[in-house]
Amino acid sequence: MLSILLTYLLLLLIVFLFQRKMIYFPDTYSIEDQQQLADQADLKLWPSADDYRGLVSNTSQPNNKGTVIVFHGNAGSATDRTYYLDALEKQGYRVILAEYPGYAARNGAPSEAALVSDGVQTAKQALNDFGEPVFLWGESIGGGVVSGIVQSGQVPVKGIVLITPFSSMADVAQHHYWFFLAKWLIRDNFDNIKNLQNYSGNAAILIAEADEIIPNKYSLKLFESLHHNKKLWTFKGAGHNTLPLNKELPWWQEVMQFVNGQNWVSP
Repeated sequence: MLSILLTYLLLLLIVFLFQRKMIYFPDTYSIEDQQQLADQADLKLWPSADDYRGLVSNTSQPNNKGTVIVFHGNAGSATDRTYYLDALEKQGYRVILAEYPGYAARNGAPSEAALVSDGVQTAKQALNDFGEPVFLWGESIGGGVVSGIVQSGQVPVKGIVLITPFSSMADVAQHHYWFFLAKWLIRDNFDNIKNLQNYSGNAAILIAEADEIIPNKYSLKLFESLHHNKKLWTFKGAGHNTLPLNKELPWWQEVMQFVNGQNWVSP
């Protein structure tokens, strides 16, 4: 029994020390490769190639609806998320695909503190470059970055869109790794309920009905905790990575009309 206990405790220590390897799955490459990928997608590094924070379209035109900053999920990189540009620019919004420290060609290592702090600076840069209004989109763990930016109070945010979000990383970790006491070992908690408790803007929550990564109960726990103007979209039959993202689908316009405070009545 003692040997089993010692083995288990050793496993707990390993999980605690290396848990970020189980949370963050960045694609990484050189700045030259990043520039090449951006060129192929008709994107440019923003605000500059020397010290970029994200990607914007080369063909985007000045507009007066505002700027949407997209914070992506835990895998891949911002270069994989061009569908946001396709869908939101046609709605009249400038779109920034934010990149995280330690992802793509950006220096650093991902953690909750690093992603949120960097996200605040990215939002400030967007506000400085383009003015208000600013809207924040966060997919999965990106919703945790969005909630952290909101909680900081350093950037005026008109509306937020959270795609497959969770109540807290601790809840999700405990669901999947209860046998490792994950709720008590988690280092990057991303407590969205706590961070958004005082947010007074519009919030759109989008969930996948068959989400196998973030069970609906944790998304709905977050939704129910919100005290401000909120709307819920549920995609029937969709999984965490199989959301319907075609730019022609009406939900893109519905969501932006809602978070921008325009008149829209739920069907």
